[in-house]
Amino acid sequence: MITLTEKKVTKEELLEKAKKPAGIAMKLHPYYKGKMQTVPKCSIWGFDAFSIWYTPGVAAPCLAIKENKEEVYKHTNKGNFVAVVSNGTRVLGLGNIGPEAGYPVMEGKSLLFKYLGGVDAIALCLDTDDPEDIIKTVKLIQPSFGGINLEDISKPNCYKILETLRNDPEVTIPVFHDDAQGTATVVLAGVLGALKFVGKEIDQVKIAMLGVGAANTRTAYLLITAGVDPKNIVMCDSKGITIKDRPDIVEQKDYDTFKYDLAQKTNGEGLTGDFGVATKGADVIISAAKSDPGTIKKEWISHMAKDSIVFACANPLPEIWPWEAREAGAKVIGTGRSDFPNQINNSLGFPAIFRGALDVQAKTITDEMCVAAAYALRDVAVKNGLTKDYITPKMDQWEVYPNEATAVGMKAIEQGIARVIMGEKELYKMAEEKIKYSQDMTKMLMDKEFIKPKP
Repeated sequence: MITLTEKKVTKEELLEKAKKPAGIAMKLHPYYKGKMQTVPKCSIWGFDAFSIWYTPGVAAPCLAIKENKEEVYKHTNKGNFVAVVSNGTRVLGLGNIGPEAGYPVMEGKSLLFKYLGGVDAIALCLDTDDPEDIIKTVKLIQPSFGGINLEDISKPNCYKILETLRNDPEVTIPVFHDDAQGTATVVLAGVLGALKFVGKEIDQVKIAMLGVGAANTRTAYLLITAGVDPKNIVMCDSKGITIKDRPDIVEQKDYDTFKYDLAQKTNGEGLTGDFGVATKGADVIISAAKSDPGTIKKEWISHMAKDSIVFACANPLPEIWPWEAREAGAKVIGTGRSDFPNQINNSLGFPAIFRGALDVQAKTITDEMCVAAAYALRDVAVKNGLTKDYITPKMDQWEVYPNEATAVGMKAIEQGIARVIMGEKELYKMAEEKIKYSQDMTKMLMDKEFIKPKP
């Protein structure tokens, strides 16, 4: 890992390092011919087993489900099955590349779901740019899935699809947008950990946010749900600080309703100007903007509040070098890269959030459930000992996922949106067993070379 005092590394070197996985991926993807497959869950003791699992025996569970649709969770894998739905119009770092080109990303997402959360997921790439088509498709495939993960859909369609499905009474399974809600959950976890480390309270801090895309928009809402005063949030896009009566925001309010809504709620002082103005006296910077280390200037950090926190989350390069942020006075710095301390990694979020939601058969995933997930992440980091370079757990820390899943499931029960009610210990044990099963099965397949060894 590169330390924040190391200055020998250059932009070119980091870009070159970021390219290396792509070269390996071009060899391994065709070697394995993809990343996911289906395997049986049931025992097949002989060919007579098919008379139980298929005709004629299967008729009995079919008729039971016909009498009561909720029985589908008892007799099928619906309750552990998630569709990763995308049209490939906003793939991270690649843009609008289409559904086929986006398929490897969705398969990768499915792999993370399975290994980290014990969730069976399938990539479902749709050949349409029409949000109404995606909304209709999700509603039509509901009977087969316990949840839907929206992925890499361009703004503002991603907002419309998410909110329409979340608020449709005919949609009775969780619909989640990882680029927005998932990223926001892990950013919030980082903020909570950093605030705990520097000794500041969430309802008192001032936050400057650079970028008003899907990630930062939902992050702002989640921060507000967690207790940040919206008047203490100042958001900034490429045209400057967002204010309630800025002409372009007002003109586009029907197109980008959430940006307009946040412009009405945030920036209580009515600040105008560039991001430098937004950062004066701020406790926290959260940036999801341009992948260029000159985007956030050192002088902007130097006039922040004492013990300031800077999250520069662009990939592959952060908006400011971490060591420059430290030199300018930042106490805690996070980025999107795994080779710097404090990676803001949404893989810490979505697998366990869905694990918890699926285990209680939640009807939706609320912002409060995401906040519960963020606090669970923070609590694991606190238990392990917060430092300026460790404010969120790392991806390989086993206890993260069952703890987070339990927090999410318990919040769903508390909110009255769970079909299954159970105690905290029972929920934890269920999540732990399912995640362990998935990882043990993968290891067994590798040990027995049903999964080919890496060349």
